[in-house]
Amino acid sequence: MMKIYRTLDKQLTRADDMNEGVWICLTAPTENEVRQVATTLDIEPADLFAATDPEESARISLEDGYTLIIVDIPVKVSDAAEGVYTTIPLGILLTQQLIVTVCSADTPVIADFAACRVKGFSTRKKMRFVYQLLYRAATMYQQELRLIDRRRIAIEKNLSGDLRDSDLMELHGLESTLVYFATSLRANATVLDRLTRYKRLEQYPDDRDLLDDVIVEIRQAIEMTGIYRDDIKGTRELFSSILDNRMNTAMKYLTSITLLMAVPTVISGLYGMNVATEGMPFARTTAGFFIIVFLTLVICIFAAWVLHKKHML
Repeated sequence: MMKIYRTLDKQLTRADDMNEGVWICLTAPTENEVRQVATTLDIEPADLFAATDPEESARISLEDGYTLIIVDIPVKVSDAAEGVYTTIPLGILLTQQLIVTVCSADTPVIADFAACRVKGFSTRKKMRFVYQLLYRAATMYQQELRLIDRRRIAIEKNLSGDLRDSDLMELHGLESTLVYFATSLRANATVLDRLTRYKRLEQYPDDRDLLDDVIVEIRQAIEMTGIYRDDIKGTRELFSSILDNRMNTAMKYLTSITLLMAVPTVISGLYGMNVATEGMPFARTTAGFFIIVFLTLVICIFAAWVLHKKHML
């Protein structure tokens, strides 16, 4: 889908032509739309298609007549548990006259600008628009990271109850999300570092302060990712320790019960041997059966008491 916007009197309006000062927003564009934009603006179609490739890495390149910036932004994985995200590329192309954004999905990063929810946004101030996009992406990372941490805390609350396989799978999904975030944030930080060194890109006086804010937000997101990865790693190790402890406890109880069951088994086995009864205690006593059962019960109770004292039962 292709939409063209223009800022007039601080209001964002739709436009029909690709004239100076407009913003061309391509969301999951078709091949015809990409080729139309590429032909009109004299841009390589491959640079536009690159932003729709989920495997494309964040980078910045200065081409003849335009600048290509690709950064990674977070997007929720469909049909996945809460807090499970991945990252997709967002392409930004700067020409002398206008700006083009390309993304394979409709994301809040772009939607906030299209809905005029970003203060001080203007399609004519291209570099400020780029920094605002990067700032919005950095804040989105932080929002999703806080959500991931809340999900981790919610999963930890189940430690005192029954541990479910779904909890372990969700924890694995959260950890995978943090791996994607860490890789993408480091790549975005590299792009920002290169942006600070390019003199070719025209900037307004306030752009430098905005760029510094973006760098601070990116660094904070990277630190948060590292902290939450360590937290999830600790939670996963705690899960494993609890499962091992519960397994050891279960085996301990089963072993104790086996020992108790062995007492009547041995005694009944001895009295069940096909031997002369003269040497067997209580063999010729009328109440011999009940006496043996009583003594067996006493031995079992004593053994259970000993095992309990040793915290085996």
